[in-house]
Amino acid sequence: MSRERALVELVNEAGRVVGSTTVAQAHTAPGQLHRAFSVLVLDNSGRLLLQRRSAAKTRFPLRWANACCGHPAPGEPVPDAGTRRLAEELGLTGLALTELGVYVYRAADPQTGLVEHEYDHVLLGRTGVTPALVPDPAEVAGLRWLGAGALPAAVEAEPDSYAPWLLGVARLLVTP
Repeated sequence: MSRERALVELVNEAGRVVGSTTVAQAHTAPGQLHRAFSVLVLDNSGRLLLQRRSAAKTRFPLRWANACCGHPAPGEPVPDAGTRRLAEELGLTGLALTELGVYVYRAADPQTGLVEHEYDHVLLGRTGVTPALVPDPAEVAGLRWLGAGALPAAVEAEPDSYAPWLLGVARLLVTP
C-alpha cells in the first residue's frame, strides 16, 4: 500500500486522538492536525545527519530535513515508527531513540499545494561513530552531516533549501 493511503491519527492541540484519516487527506489544504515524528541523529562530534528529501516526495521535495520523518500508524508507539523509518529510509538499525518533546507546526508547500499540519514528536538517536548508511533512492536524494550549531545560519542563508519544520525540531535538541 502507498504511504499516502496509510492511516494517520488526527489529534487535537493537546495531542489527544480525535480520529483518523489517510496521509493524503491529512495533507490536503487546509491540512488536518495529525500525529507525526521527526528523527534527529547526532554523532559524538555534535553533528546532525541531514537528509535531502527525494524529488518523489509529495511534500517539500528536494529540501534538506532531519534524518527522517513520518507518521506512526494509529496505535503504533512513536519510537517504534521512528525506528522503522530509519531502517526503511537510511538502512540505519540499532539506534535507540528518545523523545525530546513535541513541535506543532503548519506549513504549506508552495510547489505542491499540500499542507503539513503536524503534532510532531521529536526523537533523538545518538551515535558514537559515523554509521554506515544505505539510503533508499526513492526516499533520499542526499545525505550530509552538519554541526548542530551551524544549522540556523545555513537555514537563514538559504531558507528555501530546507524543510520548514527543521529549525523547530532542532531547537528541541540540547547538546552536551
